[in-house]
Amino acid sequence: MEIKVTQQAAKRIRRGYPLLQKQDLLDRIKENQWLDFVDKQGNLVAKGYLGVQNNGVGWCLTTKDRPLDHAFFVELFFKARQRRQECYQEKQTDAFRLLNGAGDHLGGVTIDKYADFAVVSWYNETLYNKQDEIMAAFKEVFPEIKGIYEKLRFHTEQTQSRLLWGMSAPEPLYIKENNINYAVYLNEGLMTGIFLDQREVRKLFAEGFAQGQDVLNMFSYTGAFSVAAAAGGANTTINVDLAKRSLKKTQEQFLANQIPLSSQTIHVMDTFAYFKYAQKKQLTFDCIILDPPSFARNKKKVFRVAKDYGELIESSVAILKDQGVIMASSNAANVTSKKFQNMIEKALQNENVGYKLIKKFRLPQDFVVDAAYPAGDYLKVYFYQIKKD
Repeated sequence: MEIKVTQQAAKRIRRGYPLLQKQDLLDRIKENQWLDFVDKQGNLVAKGYLGVQNNGVGWCLTTKDRPLDHAFFVELFFKARQRRQECYQEKQTDAFRLLNGAGDHLGGVTIDKYADFAVVSWYNETLYNKQDEIMAAFKEVFPEIKGIYEKLRFHTEQTQSRLLWGMSAPEPLYIKENNINYAVYLNEGLMTGIFLDQREVRKLFAEGFAQGQDVLNMFSYTGAFSVAAAAGGANTTINVDLAKRSLKKTQEQFLANQIPLSSQTIHVMDTFAYFKYAQKKQLTFDCIILDPPSFARNKKKVFRVAKDYGELIESSVAILKDQGVIMASSNAANVTSKKFQNMIEKALQNENVGYKLIKKFRLPQDFVVDAAYPAGDYLKVYFYQIKKD
């Protein structure tokens, strides 16, 4: 089946841009269809599908005139595996991304490796409906995978998480990253317990970036940054997260690495409430880690990175030691790296402190980004050293 796209869309697609928006389509058509996208003259522009997700209505998978069949997906997975040969050779880490959606030319799905298991995340129903064919190709290229879990990240009445194929993973499953153990749960909702895109940042801490320092980890989730910092010689860590599960989950991560809990504090409370508490108690820190979700809500406040990140920076300055470091991180795709950096520095200027950008990170190599689709390069991590006196 064919559908016509605008002249502008055709130009973008031929340059390699894979994502389609509603306004790119000249014909009205139902979603959940695999299609040939053609220009006004009827010439093939790309092959792909329509499937609504939060950032568009469809994806182009190839500009070549070839069937999107088993052989196509096998070739696609084979190329994805080749791009990650260094990851396979790294013996200190056994958890990384195997397929990064549009970065590997299959927009709408990601696949992560956790030791001998895989987690596939589907972002729209169209691609999900082709899962049998896609997973058959995946298993052919990645025969070492013993079990596959799936996460449905689109609106559906179906169960969001389940074992799709093969062996069940132990709970917890212990993965290894930079020679540190992390406990993950592959079938507890949409989350697993660790964000694999922050691997290189955690490595910095594991190698001693915060050695001998007091570290405050805000929005700490399961405390992965703190575990890396403690393994790298941090003096103390304080972990703050509003979710009740964070207490037990964070303790579990420290214990998995024989790190004494006596030097680690875990607060189940609102981040902004903790800032006030720390100021009142005159607590100060050498390093403050800020890695909030793009959007968060509690009973009193709604937090959005694009609107409220500056408040986090200003609150951090008040409880940071002179020459201390703020690690500012965001995975908000709607905030460019330039905008994010400007937000941070404007907040620091509001606090009348000196600052120096000392380190920055983007996505690790397994989170492949296609140069034609820069929106896929969503992670931004900046380390600022702050001069207060």
